[in-house]
Amino acid sequence: MRKIIHCDCDCFYAAVEMRDDPTLRGRPLAVGGRTEERGVIATCNYEARAFGVRSAMSTARAFRQCPQLILLPPDFRRYSEASRQILAIYRDFTPLVEPLSLDEAYLDVSDVSRCQGSATRMAEEIRARIRAEVGITASAGIAPNKFVAKVASDWNKPDGQFVVRPQDVDAFVAALPVNRIFGVGKVTAARLQKRGVQTCGELRAWDMARLVGEFGRFGSTLYQLCRGIDERPVQPEYIRKSLSVELTYARDLPDLPACHAELPSLIAEFRRRFAKLSAPRPIHNAVVKVKFADFTQTTAECVCASPDETVWGALLDEAHARQGKAVRLLGVGVRFTDEDDGEEGKIGQFDLFGGA
Repeated sequence: MRKIIHCDCDCFYAAVEMRDDPTLRGRPLAVGGRTEERGVIATCNYEARAFGVRSAMSTARAFRQCPQLILLPPDFRRYSEASRQILAIYRDFTPLVEPLSLDEAYLDVSDVSRCQGSATRMAEEIRARIRAEVGITASAGIAPNKFVAKVASDWNKPDGQFVVRPQDVDAFVAALPVNRIFGVGKVTAARLQKRGVQTCGELRAWDMARLVGEFGRFGSTLYQLCRGIDERPVQPEYIRKSLSVELTYARDLPDLPACHAELPSLIAEFRRRFAKLSAPRPIHNAVVKVKFADFTQTTAECVCASPDETVWGALLDEAHARQGKAVRLLGVGVRFTDEDDGEEGKIGQFDLFGGA
């Protein structure tokens, strides 16, 4: 039986800013791009969230939600330094650390004897060290697998932790809304809700054949996760080869101009996710994916180390022209280089954050 800890710092970028400037504490604060640059919110503190401000929200909308919002530009140098401290703390407990972003990671402590082998006590000690050594707070989830641990880490935020014992996994997962399953977005959740499925427990009534028929390969993942089954190991040497964001629309986009109108929000979400990566490799290719209303799909890509809306827009033109039909799904992304090209290549990637 595995013992997995999922650690996630609370509103990481904003927490670093409040640590370095205590006058910001207790005031609604966000980190992101400026309104005049069509910026988006990368993260915000809990005071801002009380006004409805959220990550990936446009900065303009954030100010409508909270006119007194304090907006700061991202400072990745300071965030990266804090990240190095946090990851060093994680790796002091176990070499089996799988970073998901600058501040977030899975830890497999199954064979760790520290804290008398108690994953709960290790999580408490990790969080105490982050508070003392980095000056910010973290939350943790402890469970027998990665899926349940990640859900649990969100249970007592901020500055808390939650443990799901092996004997409690079945009941814990059964009560979860289906949108807590990774990969179940608004569209998939809406499709399930139309069929009377609100929770993971209700989804268990669907057999594997029905789920695969409805959702393709993702159906087999749904079958496992709604039962709390997740055999994925913690992979400390995982190397990400690509990153993308895609969205299936409730109503098909009728033409190319409609597709272009959706591009800025997709790029904003991509930039948000890119910003959370821990030491990504240099970018090699920019990619656009288009799935048409008849479910045929195509991708267009080009070599580009620092793609922007112009590059992705040209790729969208190319991909859409192959069919010229209404579109049900759009995606933008990048492929990373196979080899590390050194620090110069890494620095160049920060051009991606121009409006984020």
